[in-house]
Amino acid sequence: MTGDRNHIGTPSPDDGQQRVVHVGEIVVSASAADVLVSAPVGSCVAVCLWDPSGVAGLLHFLWPDSKLDPAKAECEPAAFADTGLVLLFEEASRAGAEKRRCKVRLVGGADFPDRDESDRWAKRNLLAARSVLWRSGVLLDGEEVGGTKARRAALKVANGQLLVTIDESLAGS
Repeated sequence: MTGDRNHIGTPSPDDGQQRVVHVGEIVVSASAADVLVSAPVGSCVAVCLWDPSGVAGLLHFLWPDSKLDPAKAECEPAAFADTGLVLLFEEASRAGAEKRRCKVRLVGGADFPDRDESDRWAKRNLLAARSVLWRSGVLLDGEEVGGTKARRAALKVANGQLLVTIDESLAGS
């Protein structure tokens, strides 16, 4: 993954659009017309955040802990649960969200039996996200995790509606 794909989106213009969030990326929007859509999520985890003030954010992380690769975490913090979640809340706060009001949901953490250690990474990713959120005082509002199929998450900024669909195009991410 290159550094240019590891961007942090800022609130978008008011024209509204579908904004795709790839692995190792964060997008935050305060435009009611926007829909934040994850690229396919396999053993990775998409963290979907919504604040009733009209701010939404989506983090698509790949690894549970930045200590696994500190150099990579320095240039790609959104690729890791611990550094990515901090960044997600910072960006959402800049856009007007308040942590205490945020509804946070997790999508992903699937196991792909044909991939070595897929179940291990999926479980570690989910545990890392839950742990960072709990330590931050954020309770989960819901999750659609596990299984053996990749998913896509689509989060509407206007009302926080989350649509999760199975994505057959991916054998895992």
